[in-house]
Amino acid sequence: MKKWLLLLSLLAIFVLTACGETEPASVDEIPSEQSQAELITQLQTSNAANVETLLANTFYKLDTVVSDSSEANVYATRQFTVDEAVTEVANVLQPEQQSEKYNNERMLVYPNYFVTFKESEEDNQVVLMEVASDTFVRNNYSPNYLNHFFAFALINRMLSADNWARSRQSYCSNGGCYGGYTTGRTSFGGDVTTNRTNRGMFSTRGGGPSAGK
Repeated sequence: MKKWLLLLSLLAIFVLTACGETEPASVDEIPSEQSQAELITQLQTSNAANVETLLANTFYKLDTVVSDSSEANVYATRQFTVDEAVTEVANVLQPEQQSEKYNNERMLVYPNYFVTFKESEEDNQVVLMEVASDTFVRNNYSPNYLNHFFAFALINRMLSADNWARSRQSYCSNGGCYGGYTTGRTSFGGDVTTNRTNRGMFSTRGGGPSAGK
């Protein structure tokens, strides 16, 4: 009898542990979307005050990456290419800086936000849009990753930190700093991990902030 009780206890612990684990995000979670034309109209008629709200009210929130001090939200769509998404978002809210394409990724910089547009590694028909706060970028990003899009001097100015790139480059010399979001992962270097408790869409169409699987 004691052996059975012990076995049941171990099984219960295993189940509870498994349920508590964070599963990696998958683009298979993206629900049916409006057409590209309808999404463009929604973007153009939005009264969003910042780019985070604009994307949150238009696209599915796939994931959130977090560190000790800040977080970045990842939105996803099948209705645009990287260039199309950059163009439409930039037309609605003019960025302070807009990068050229590197490795099929582009970046827009706004007051308080860095937004990266890229194809999903899981499915190149899906575009991921990662909205990172200045604080998240300053505390987690690899300067070598950002340097693919902007010169170090410009990065320093955008982060209001004269020596950020140089000091951060030394800190990241072991390759452990964050270099952008990747689907199918839950850990991204340093202390950056996913927090998937708040997925879905903020608009009424998506069922509110907690919508999603």
